[in-house]
Amino acid sequence: MSERLATLISGGGTTMQEIIKACQSGEIPMNVACVVSSTPTAGGIEKARKLGIPEYDIIVVNPDDFRGGDGQVDQESFGIQILKNLRERGTTVVTQNGWLPLTPKVVIDEYPETMFNQHPGPVPEFGGKGMYGRRVHAARLLFTRLTGRDSWTEAIAQRVHNEYDQGSVVKATRVDILPDDTVDDLQQRVLPLEHRVQIDLLKDVASGNIRELAGREKLVRPGEEQILFLVKRIARVMYPHG
Repeated sequence: MSERLATLISGGGTTMQEIIKACQSGEIPMNVACVVSSTPTAGGIEKARKLGIPEYDIIVVNPDDFRGGDGQVDQESFGIQILKNLRERGTTVVTQNGWLPLTPKVVIDEYPETMFNQHPGPVPEFGGKGMYGRRVHAARLLFTRLTGRDSWTEAIAQRVHNEYDQGSVVKATRVDILPDDTVDDLQQRVLPLEHRVQIDLLKDVASGNIRELAGREKLVRPGEEQILFLVKRIARVMYPHG
């Protein structure tokens, strides 16, 4: 019986698009169960339609619909709604591809071995709340230039954790940072490798060949924590919309 894949998105859905194509071609031996978007305006919704995903299986679960009077998202209710849709479609594997909300624990607990997150830089150092898109590339670029070492970044896949970007890494590909790179240069060079990492991960999941990458290098040395804090802050200011 084939695995049934759900991809969770919040934006343009370029990785989602490549994953669906790989499923449809047979490169990834999985069936697409559904696409879940955290916002009704995500560009990935139209991409999913064009790829033939049925309207019933393109679902919007917006965390803003679960905010209480204090402005906080009711994580349990949000999670139950996501889980309801995943269960209805027989989902067995979940990938977060540009998914921005914090994933509720109830969802993570349902898929302890088969839920994965995409990230465009090294984690946990260049992850965390609000660190996505060009912000990650900007922070990594600034950090390497301020410290004068480790001129590389990476595209990764990791297990989903109760905190942003804290899950163990299960797939990674390094990308050199070139002397004249801009943030956009780096983003354009990393993105196709992000797609490849996610596709290869799902092939590993289907074949039962998934494993954590142990002994990963620590990128922030003692005394450099303030530099990391600074470059992340600058990145958020530079790219207010990610």
